[in-house]
Amino acid sequence: MSDRKMITAALPYANGPVHIGHLAGVYIPADVYARFQRRLGKDVAFICGSDEHGIPITIRAKKEGVTPQDIVDKYHGIIKQSFEDLGISFDEYSRTTSKRHHDVSQDFFKTLCNKGKFVEEVSEQYFDEQADEFLADRYIVGTCPNCGNENAYGDQCEKCGSTLSPSELINPKSMLSGNVPILKETKNWYLPLNEYEDFLNEWIIEGHKDDWKPNVYGQVKSWLTDGLKPRAMTRDLNWGVPVPLPNAEGKVLYVWFDAPIGYISFTQQWAEKNGKDWKDYWQSENSDLVHFIGKDNIVFHCIIFPAMMKAHGDYIMPTNVPAFEFLNLENDKISTSRNWAVWAHEYVQEFPGQQDVLRYTLLSSAPETKDNNFTWKDFQTKNNSELVGIFGNFINRVAVLIHKYYDGVVPAGNENAEELNEITKAATEVENFLEHYEFRNALTSMMNLARFGNQYLQIEEPWKTIKDNPEKAAGSLFIAAQIAVGLAQICEPFLPFSAEKLQKMFNVSQLNWKDIKNEKVLIKTGHQINPAELLFSKIEDETIEFQIQKLENTKESNKKTNPKANPMKEEIQFDDFTKIDLRTATILTAEKVEKADKLLKFSVDTGVDVRTVVSGVAESFTPEECVGKQVMILLNLAPRKIRGIESQGMLLLTNDADGKLVFVTPEKQVENGIEIG
Repeated sequence: MSDRKMITAALPYANGPVHIGHLAGVYIPADVYARFQRRLGKDVAFICGSDEHGIPITIRAKKEGVTPQDIVDKYHGIIKQSFEDLGISFDEYSRTTSKRHHDVSQDFFKTLCNKGKFVEEVSEQYFDEQADEFLADRYIVGTCPNCGNENAYGDQCEKCGSTLSPSELINPKSMLSGNVPILKETKNWYLPLNEYEDFLNEWIIEGHKDDWKPNVYGQVKSWLTDGLKPRAMTRDLNWGVPVPLPNAEGKVLYVWFDAPIGYISFTQQWAEKNGKDWKDYWQSENSDLVHFIGKDNIVFHCIIFPAMMKAHGDYIMPTNVPAFEFLNLENDKISTSRNWAVWAHEYVQEFPGQQDVLRYTLLSSAPETKDNNFTWKDFQTKNNSELVGIFGNFINRVAVLIHKYYDGVVPAGNENAEELNEITKAATEVENFLEHYEFRNALTSMMNLARFGNQYLQIEEPWKTIKDNPEKAAGSLFIAAQIAVGLAQICEPFLPFSAEKLQKMFNVSQLNWKDIKNEKVLIKTGHQINPAELLFSKIEDETIEFQIQKLENTKESNKKTNPKANPMKEEIQFDDFTKIDLRTATILTAEKVEKADKLLKFSVDTGVDVRTVVSGVAESFTPEECVGKQVMILLNLAPRKIRGIESQGMLLLTNDADGKLVFVTPEKQVENGIEIG
């Protein structure tokens, strides 16, 4: 293994915040690995950034009526801050809209082009004549041929999960104009992936059958068995990295061409700032390249990007791609469109100072080889029973007892005690597990050291032996202090905020991992420690119930067919409803009410009588527009005076899609006075 580690984490789309699924499946494990490699003394570059191109961003921009740049600026800031708040220790976090990234991506494309690695092909693509642009798959909607969903996208039906192509949709329409698109010829540049099958089979299928995760290896093998096809590396769009060729106006690099190149361009930015040579990390056989991703990105990082780098010729291949499966939330799939998620930026606001609780919980249920589940009750249990009850309890007892009996000075003890081997054992296990990307097992080994410490104190009972055997009590607390400092060192990759508190509490600095394994005594007799500080606090039922209710509210909101609809009013009984007298009626006359900009005075033929009604609709209708209109009236509403005019009833109105008032009217002209209900 190399002493240089090039570690990347999948670029999050800057069209929304990051949630716990992203954290559990990519960013927290990647951070643990990067922190651990630094502790081993490796030369680490931990690189990430916002993916700011692609269709999801342009769709979000159109929905919100802003520019794509507005969207990426907003969410890049939110995402970057969330990572910092949760202790994700990127050496560089950049963005794909930077000039450096555009230059590096275009240079990469031109290199492949000059080497003749692309195939130019003309194909028919859907085109919106009114919008005057080619339609990306996500801008085409129609009926799914598999389940009949009328709102399936051109690349996927989100109802049944089928992968689609636009030509498979029934009655396709453009999302831009609503019109039926036409097929129009366009030229794009394709990378013939089929030409790289032999290389990929040799490199992955033969070369990594023993050391890559089964879910990654299996998916790659399936793709290669089915046979690869050329894939377009350019798109007909206006948002993205422009294709750096003449006569390529209106074309950009395919987002999955430029996004992984971001790893390279961001490394260059970092290297420049830190006096490093970026090529040492990307073009040297003495560097290990590791991609942390979710399972939905396996094909891009194990087939397309390696094929691109092989075509270029100057780059190393990844040593490993430890892709994770998906994390569910309360037994339901996390969905950004349904707002079924726990958002990182909201968590740090609602749980201040408890970043490590989330890190611990997500690592303990990390979806390493299969989908896993997050529940708020489990989060509470992990905190209260494990972090507070085991880890925090042990640390607190050690610090409090040393201060109580020895004024905070570590007492003398046996430096060769057998119990000290538990620290070496834990450090060795954590190292072995993390080198094999087994994060849950590594976390368990760390917590087992805390469990051992608790059990040791319970057996030794120094608070009792201090009276009749002070030497034994001193020895017990000497060993307990070593275990506590061992935890302060070993927990750092997992719980960096707690590790910082612990190292301050025990007045120690951070050690190299080898020293933790080799040194039996981590804190000397006579060493002064600081007063105990609370590491973790109990999370009460009310806090958890609030979060569960928040999700329940989301579930109720998702049932709405109109998200703008107000909640239902207080429930009434059938007898209450029968008292309401709704009738059809016709407006005979209409005039403005003096000194009242919003009021119109109507005379209305109700079929029962002709009566006066005052209504606040003058900003939406002229009097002339209202005369002769058949409407619906609440007939038996008690009269009330409005601006000195007695109003006898209420006309029924609602708002249209633009928020303008409209009368509720019968579909066809009917007699006045017909009862409704």
